[in-house]
Amino acid sequence: MEIVFLGTSAAEGWPGVFCTCKYCQRAKELGGKNIRTRSSAVIWEKILVDLTPDTYLNSLRHNIDLSKLRYLFITHSHQDHFYPPELHMRVEPFAYLPEDATLDIFGNSKVTKIIEERVNCEKAKIRLHTIHPFDRIEYEEFTVTALPADHAPEEECLLYVIEIDNKTIFYGHDSGWYPEKTWEKLKEFYLDVAIFDCTFGNSEQRQGHMGIPAIIEAKELLEKYGSIDNRSICIATHFSHNGGLLYDELVERLRPYGFIVAYDGLVLNV
Repeated sequence: MEIVFLGTSAAEGWPGVFCTCKYCQRAKELGGKNIRTRSSAVIWEKILVDLTPDTYLNSLRHNIDLSKLRYLFITHSHQDHFYPPELHMRVEPFAYLPEDATLDIFGNSKVTKIIEERVNCEKAKIRLHTIHPFDRIEYEEFTVTALPADHAPEEECLLYVIEIDNKTIFYGHDSGWYPEKTWEKLKEFYLDVAIFDCTFGNSEQRQGHMGIPAIIEAKELLEKYGSIDNRSICIATHFSHNGGLLYDELVERLRPYGFIVAYDGLVLNV
């Protein structure tokens, strides 16, 4: 089962859209894995987590056929994770899709309301599903459990546990230190892959987003619960230039703690 990280940055991208800070200048100079677009991932070719403003560009860069997507899970309504105008591009004459190319979209009530107001779902071959924390979405081939994040208090921001092909993936951003009920639910899973929010580098940030100290502690706590072990793949992603660490610096900082540093186009075969 394949996971492709389309983007791995925070909201502003890295280099930031209009930024001239030294960290963005260094990213431009170094290029490669230091160039980051807004965070999302494709799982098993059919599942997309978050629809960012960079989705189309990344589909071209990483050879992703977006017409094969059948399920879209949105974490929350912030524009770096949810760009609804792109869904209008599923309507003819912008796209000609097979009859069976229905896209099931899952998100909180704010997300689904926005789609209903802006997109002709019937013409776009979209089915909307409003979900809440601890809802369990079951299909024959996979199961997804929604968990509450610590992010934006004005909406129910969601994290996802995705069970597919006898593997379990925790998609754990955007979030600060997880709410207690999320920690309790995570005890029920063995995680083959755990994906953490590492927005603020070495900062002690734990509210809304996390930094390196918090994800190290989170990994240790999941190990204590038995949810991860030395077979689990732990990923750090969703980086901001405010964290100040470029790719090689992140690798050096996180390697002793068993983390893989995500970059745009990273492919995991689990």
